[in-house]
Amino acid sequence: MSDDFALDFIHSLENRTENPVPSPELEKYLSLLNPEQKEAVEHSGSPLLILAGAGSGKTRVITTKIAYLINKKGYEPYQILAVTFTKKAAKEMQDRAVAMESRANGAMIRTFHSFGAWFLRKYAEEAGMNPNFTVYDDDDMVTLLSKAYPSLNKQQASSVAHNISLAKDYCLTPDDPELIKISTHPQFREAYKAYETRLRQTGNVDFGDLIMLPALLLEQNENIRRQLHYRFKVIMVDEYQDSNVAQFKLLQALAGKTSGPDGTYVCVVGDDDQSIYKFRGAEVQNILSFEKEFEGTHLIRLERNYRSTSKILFAADKVVSKNEDRLGKTLLAERGEGKKPVLVFLPNQDEEAKFCASMISQAHEKGCPYNDWAILYRTNAQSLTFESEFLRQKIPYQVVGSLKFYEREEIKDMLAILSLCANPKDEISFRRIINKPSRGIGGVTQEKIFDLAMSENGFQNLIETAKTASAGFSKKAKEGVNQFTTFMDELFESLNVHSVQTEETEKKEKIKSKQTLSEFVEIIMNKSGLLEYHQAQDEIAGTQRALNMQELVNSAVLYEYSRKGLLDFLDHIELDRTLENESEDKSDCVTLITLHNTKGLEFPRVVITGLESGIFPRQDKSGAELEEERRLFYVGITRAEDELYITCCHQRRLYGRVEFMEPSPFLIEAGDKTFRVLGEKPLSYQYQVEGREPLIAGEGSVDFEDDDSPKGKWRKGTRIYHDDYGYGQIIKSSYEEGELVIQVAFESGGTKRFLPEFQKSSLTIIKD
Repeated sequence: MSDDFALDFIHSLENRTENPVPSPELEKYLSLLNPEQKEAVEHSGSPLLILAGAGSGKTRVITTKIAYLINKKGYEPYQILAVTFTKKAAKEMQDRAVAMESRANGAMIRTFHSFGAWFLRKYAEEAGMNPNFTVYDDDDMVTLLSKAYPSLNKQQASSVAHNISLAKDYCLTPDDPELIKISTHPQFREAYKAYETRLRQTGNVDFGDLIMLPALLLEQNENIRRQLHYRFKVIMVDEYQDSNVAQFKLLQALAGKTSGPDGTYVCVVGDDDQSIYKFRGAEVQNILSFEKEFEGTHLIRLERNYRSTSKILFAADKVVSKNEDRLGKTLLAERGEGKKPVLVFLPNQDEEAKFCASMISQAHEKGCPYNDWAILYRTNAQSLTFESEFLRQKIPYQVVGSLKFYEREEIKDMLAILSLCANPKDEISFRRIINKPSRGIGGVTQEKIFDLAMSENGFQNLIETAKTASAGFSKKAKEGVNQFTTFMDELFESLNVHSVQTEETEKKEKIKSKQTLSEFVEIIMNKSGLLEYHQAQDEIAGTQRALNMQELVNSAVLYEYSRKGLLDFLDHIELDRTLENESEDKSDCVTLITLHNTKGLEFPRVVITGLESGIFPRQDKSGAELEEERRLFYVGITRAEDELYITCCHQRRLYGRVEFMEPSPFLIEAGDKTFRVLGEKPLSYQYQVEGREPLIAGEGSVDFEDDDSPKGKWRKGTRIYHDDYGYGQIIKSSYEEGELVIQVAFESGGTKRFLPEFQKSSLTIIKD
């Protein structure tokens, strides 16, 4: 879609019909909606808050609404702006809306940050920006801050850079009096100001700028505000509970007046119970206060859940209902009652991993795929025990959240050259690549170039400056600079020639050039020296790095060989870096994943591990922080479609020692009707949940030592062998909560309790 308003308007007139043709696809989707979903789709006029519970079909609603507004309500596609938080979600919205109404292709459907980049390139002059800016990631921020404020060591710079990002999430500039809420350190304001000065001099932006700068410019510039109010008559926000203060201010400025015939129609979709990203700056109060901030808001609750069974949803409600700061809703299962969630108490984390592995193996023997299972945990460190056990039992698995493609060294090196091609004043990219591979251009030589490049208006073209400065360098440094600048000049020339050719081709033939940006990226890979440099690391790593670089070449094939194509490609990469792993690998394996990373996912069988006080919730959480931890548990529970298991350990290795653990307060809050409980219940759980004294020997259990049923093989006196504990003898067999439990005394000393139904793969009966 063109960024020019006039061209958009002309295009819309060319494609407009007085009586839009009804879309059969749209009619089909409308017929599939439940009453609440249909009400949300057909609503118009006043601001709308769609409170969409987990698994309630919110994506169907928002995509159908886009098509409905175009086909039924007469909105032109270019008048619609829809924003979300991930590239994947934006693409899905676009594809599904277009499937119902082809003209939805003309709507602007983007991530928040992608919209911010579009805005800043369009209004670069008014924002005092270079339209060819590139976007700095977290590592770039730390590097730039270290140069701008040298008194900080690397660790301090990392901490300050994080706080700068947080300040921008709250739309706070270095001079804002409220900045003290982010950090009380006396040097923070000064460091933030120095960083901003250096950042503006490079002509680039960071992620926080992509939201904060448009929000501030819209507040200050009435002319731009009026243009966008004229342009966008519909603004829709997906996953609104994840928005931060800066994004809220941007929405307010874009929306302007939301009532009357000339007002903007604002619709946000979200779930206050799934707001779990406070550490990223997300502010749950945005959705909680929406009705107050946008007068006349109509609230629609989507409470019909199409993912989980009712007993799983009952557990979710028992957990989240303890939160005070919520709008309130109760999910209703459309899939029936299902199995009761299972709470398993285990001796320690090793037994926790063995229990999960045995349960998964036995299910697999009965035909259940490995990828039906997901193991969820609060912190990444908890995955280690599961990885070790799964390797031992040959259970295939994938750990979600490992190093992402664009964070790899060889890819960041390639991107540095591409960024420098887009903006020759890019200090971070220049520093990264000027002496990689080594060209004899050391730190002193580099600083001479930067000193010469510095002016009242910021850095000058660093490539041209390097040429001028090289006259005073040593022979080796001069040769290295000449080699590098000659290579960069060749890239600039190639890019300029193809940009002109592309523009002329488009004017004459109305088609894009057949040459793609992948040719340009391949030149960089082969002629920069980076390919040989990374291949030389070692045989295995070097081969993989070469394949990664080739994959970057492949990914550029979708972009035209021009300056515009380069900028689009860099936008795509930089704005995509925080996406969840979107691997195309469809192999059958168990998913190991943190609770935060599960947002938006679903699995037939879910195990949430480590429900102990201090692990989940984390230590010393209270008030709003404790409520967010509770929402995180709610998110984990609502990932389960058919079966849910919760584990809690009596002991856990922490900080180099064994700690005795107490059950999570969330388990206490859930009460005694929520879970089917297996294993040895801790005393505190018996006191607080069941309201009774702990079991004494023989009470509440049924001894079946003379049982002749199939389960009788686990009767008292039976000799067994365990993979880890060796030989032992069953000294007690009983039913607890309807589940078979055995107690075994081992020759090596000590006794252990087992659940044969789930742990029999590690137990072998010794026959006489």
